[in-house]
Amino acid sequence: MRRTRPPARSRAAASAVALAATLPLLTAAGPAAPAGAPAGGSGLQAAFAAAAERHGVPESVLLGVSYLQSRWDGHGGAPSVSGGYGPMHLTDAATALAESDASGGHHAHGTEDPRGDTARPLPPPAPAGAPAPAGAQDTPHDAAHVTPHDAAQDEPRTLAEAAALTGLAPAELRQSAVANVRGGAALLADAQRDLGRPASADPADWYGAVAAYARAGNREAAEAFADEVYAVINEGASRVTDSGERVTLPPLAVTPDTGAADALGLPSTPRDPRVECPRSVSCAWVPAPYVDLGDGDYGNHDQARRPASQSVDHIVIHDTEATWETTLRLVQDPEYVSWHYSLRSRDGHIAQHLAGEDVGWHAGNWFVNAKSIGLEHEGFLADPDAWYTEAMYRASARLVRHLARTYDIPLDRHHILGHDNVQGPTDASVPGMHTDPGPYWDWAHYFELLGAPLRPTAGPHGGLVTIAPEYAAHTPEFEGCEGPGTPCAPHGSSAVRLHTAPDHDAPLVRDPGTHPGGGASSPGVNDIGARASAGQQFAVADRRGSWTAIWYLGEKAWFHDPARARTSLPASGWVVTGAEGAATIPVYGRAYPEAAAYPEDVPVQPVVPLSYEIPAAQEYVVGQRTRAEYYRAVTFDPAGHQVVRGEEYFQIQLGHRVAWVRADDVQLRRS
Repeated sequence: MRRTRPPARSRAAASAVALAATLPLLTAAGPAAPAGAPAGGSGLQAAFAAAAERHGVPESVLLGVSYLQSRWDGHGGAPSVSGGYGPMHLTDAATALAESDASGGHHAHGTEDPRGDTARPLPPPAPAGAPAPAGAQDTPHDAAHVTPHDAAQDEPRTLAEAAALTGLAPAELRQSAVANVRGGAALLADAQRDLGRPASADPADWYGAVAAYARAGNREAAEAFADEVYAVINEGASRVTDSGERVTLPPLAVTPDTGAADALGLPSTPRDPRVECPRSVSCAWVPAPYVDLGDGDYGNHDQARRPASQSVDHIVIHDTEATWETTLRLVQDPEYVSWHYSLRSRDGHIAQHLAGEDVGWHAGNWFVNAKSIGLEHEGFLADPDAWYTEAMYRASARLVRHLARTYDIPLDRHHILGHDNVQGPTDASVPGMHTDPGPYWDWAHYFELLGAPLRPTAGPHGGLVTIAPEYAAHTPEFEGCEGPGTPCAPHGSSAVRLHTAPDHDAPLVRDPGTHPGGGASSPGVNDIGARASAGQQFAVADRRGSWTAIWYLGEKAWFHDPARARTSLPASGWVVTGAEGAATIPVYGRAYPEAAAYPEDVPVQPVVPLSYEIPAAQEYVVGQRTRAEYYRAVTFDPAGHQVVRGEEYFQIQLGHRVAWVRADDVQLRRS
């Protein structure tokens, strides 16, 4: 496979390359409440209390473990991307595999050049049956040799263990939230017995059993999981689950006996000195190859000297559209693409592939790649119940906080981007840009974990709004999760839909970049043409009743924003409008220098506006001020790489994606 990132269906068809088809393509459909749940709003809370009492496990420990695995959601009995079921994430990968749809994942776009540099585009895909490239044999890794059968066999089988301990049928443990919670309690109690420790009522005494629940392969990963569980216990939590029931874990000050993990006998490997992760997460070094492929071709990243050579301004959030095994195998292929970190769904374990100083090929825009760090999260954007675990959210947030401190990156949606927010560098590339992590990534929760929650920054009539729907209660209709045109099951979402008028029946606004030739936007799960997501900020263009209009891609875009269920927060900040006397604002997919800035030995890169027509009187929110920059890296030897800098640009929120405007073309002012 060459370095273009193919649609997941293509990966599924080629089983030698795509383990993505071996673990579940998960059904999005599910009942309104988990099968077998007691009637009444307190049913799940009562189930935790009953299971804790039955198996002698402190209720706070049981609730804390479940929260880290699923935030107490049951997902309608559908398995996670790592084959886990129910609130306790009891794993049964073999069944998940048998129930999966062999058609592959759901990335709608496969034409993006992940490097995103027209000066050195990636080669086309190699023909089927072509010999392995030179250098490919230089990057062996156990993950490269995992077969579909091995993958299912190697996953922990905690559901079968829970069935043996409780006498409950595996099907009941998969489908009934009550049974699933009981099974998880039985596993914790069994782990406590195996460690030779009593069934104490003190949560501090259960650290070893909690660490064992992670089924991690090393002590660092097990302890990172347990530490997060106890962080949840100390913080407390309360939320309404996907079954409509409120579950609460009151905060409880607990200092766990961390020495209890000694008895697990897990190997402890010294952290590789190349790893750039906080000590609070489990992190391993799994390097991406830097290989000379001959004929001027090389892969799968560029060596650099950031931040000395260039500032790191963005962190880009991706999902893998593949399983953990496939993800590790692909990033170690010199003919594929690269990113800096991968995060595992089951326990939040992190693999680092590139040093932060080096440039990965992940975002499809060379300007962004040269100034960003890419994080891939195990999951599938169009399968909302191939869910991201709380363990992965929290590990990701810890990593991003660490990176933000290291590179002085503000924690906001102008700097923490989804892959779907990255603009195509040219008109031709815009339609093929990727759309992950999609509408089901919980941006508001993520920013809470980052310590930068979405909050109002102005009075009720502020000139800007921050998009902020209530994730669990906000369930806009999407389609295409199970195939073209098929409705997706109702599911919490961070995205609001944008219309041409303040009416649900009004047409969706049209994105001429993603829909060239006059195509209309759709409610497709991969269609970002008429969508704004939590944390993004826009200038208010109008208000009418329960609707708010924003300036979006050159027109008024209306979203439902009723007073009793607001989907936005009032905000203030900096905006740009067109320069005095101008009719339009030219917008760009990359902030490249003007021709005069280039030295004689560096070919001038074109600076061509995108085809969006933005009237000068409209306002667009400014994310940052930046110098034009082009990183010339077209040779294997980084000694010849150069950075060219030029005039000033502003990054703006143009539509669902960001874009850039020349400072000379606009006026800057407070909203």
